[in-house]
Amino acid sequence: MTALDRTTMCVAFQGEPGAFSEAAAIQLLGERITTVPRATFDAAFRAIEERSADALIAPVENTLAGSVVRVYDLLLQSPLTIVAETILPIEHHLIGCPGATLQGLRSVASHPMALAQCERFFSSHPELKRAPAEDTAGSVREALARGDKSGAAIAGRRAADLYRGVILAEDIQDNAENFTRFVLLVPEKDAAAWLSAEARKISLAMRLAHRPGALLASLEPFAKHSVNLLKIESRPIHGRPWEYQFFIDVEAADVARLDQALTEVRKATSELRVLGRYAAASR
Repeated sequence: MTALDRTTMCVAFQGEPGAFSEAAAIQLLGERITTVPRATFDAAFRAIEERSADALIAPVENTLAGSVVRVYDLLLQSPLTIVAETILPIEHHLIGCPGATLQGLRSVASHPMALAQCERFFSSHPELKRAPAEDTAGSVREALARGDKSGAAIAGRRAADLYRGVILAEDIQDNAENFTRFVLLVPEKDAAAWLSAEARKISLAMRLAHRPGALLASLEPFAKHSVNLLKIESRPIHGRPWEYQFFIDVEAADVARLDQALTEVRKATSELRVLGRYAAASR
């Protein structure tokens, strides 16, 4: 796949037009791509198989809320490969109908996570009723469609622009250090075209044998070969109570060190899967 192809590809995402995931896809690939909204993560992961998209972008972790559990579960089930990542600042804005005012509002809708990340704003405006919704951008679309000036929504600036809403209050999130990491996934047959000299970060999924020191043995090769362990997280294995899958992100100064470490890690684990190799995003 050439660089030109990437600017015109179709990219699936979970949410409605104007969602943060759509903004992440455009940040990573440019304005010329075609975005393909899907109602759920499951539907988004099926989009490539259904030939509705060339690639998929999905959030994997947020600096405040942690990992996106459903996406990690789907990564294990999916044959898709991670080929890129991007980090998007999450800026929540209060968006209302043209002519609406903050003083005239009675309710504010958004995804529960977005509502929870604006606690200080709601403490300062106790008269506002929170209305949980399926999607941040969708809550803006619905608020504008109703035309009710007493109702508003919380979402990103892209949603305000797309649905022609008015930003009544900017950056109302509690924490300015609010970022979400998104990964881009493509079919394995297309992954080689994305590799570059900068692709020195790897995401892994591994299972350990039930013996003392198994976790230590699986991690020692990374230290031995100067591979930086960026993240480690465990998730229960469905259908196998009290057994766990480990998700790991690592990065090295050169690919050779990564390959040497992985060869040894495979010997120390009962199962190891490389979810993708890609260049680390800069914040």
